[in-house]
Amino acid sequence: MKLGIINSAFSQAGVDTTTGLKHIARIGFDCVDIFTESMTISAEEKRLIASTCEKEDLPIMSLPVVATGLIDFNQPVRDFHVARCKRYIDLAAEFGAKNILLVLGEYLWQREVIAAADQWGWAIETCRILGDYADAKNLDIALELEPFRMSLLNSVGEMVRFVDDCAHPRVLANIDISHCVLSDSGPESIQRLKGKAIHVHISDCDGKYTAIFRPERAS
Repeated sequence: MKLGIINSAFSQAGVDTTTGLKHIARIGFDCVDIFTESMTISAEEKRLIASTCEKEDLPIMSLPVVATGLIDFNQPVRDFHVARCKRYIDLAAEFGAKNILLVLGEYLWQREVIAAADQWGWAIETCRILGDYADAKNLDIALELEPFRMSLLNSVGEMVRFVDDCAHPRVLANIDISHCVLSDSGPESIQRLKGKAIHVHISDCDGKYTAIFRPERAS
């Protein structure tokens, strides 16, 4: 097992890319996840990330992407986000990463206007397309459990259902410890993800919120 950290832990504090990656290596992490935007990252930034990680012996494992538009009711919006996610897969392959960490969206309008089954179906459709594309690049897609009431994947049960319905060998689960806590998914429930999970986030929370270090929560 390799223990890594996401580089945004430093960039959010105003630390530049190179310095943040050097700190990650100095602290002793085995690897790093890179948070960026595939549509706008410059060639220079890509070169900087790749060269710094190589120099610091810091393999890139995953690229997180929030793509709520994959379940939008407008086909052109879904098409755009499929294309955007493909760019992430391309970038992950370029970096030699293992997967993209995919965050799907939420049910629109409290599931009162658009049938929940329709949004679920769009998610299955788009994830299968991305799974095929990732397979061609020898990459996986790790799905994030988001512990919010309207999130598509808001519990271990829904994650298991989605992975089973998608039935794609490249589309599997990420286990986020704090998100499991916030969704009331105890340790015993994680057993249901046996053979279905490929990535793990070790994180903390206060039992109520996912982002307890936001400025407005600081005391």
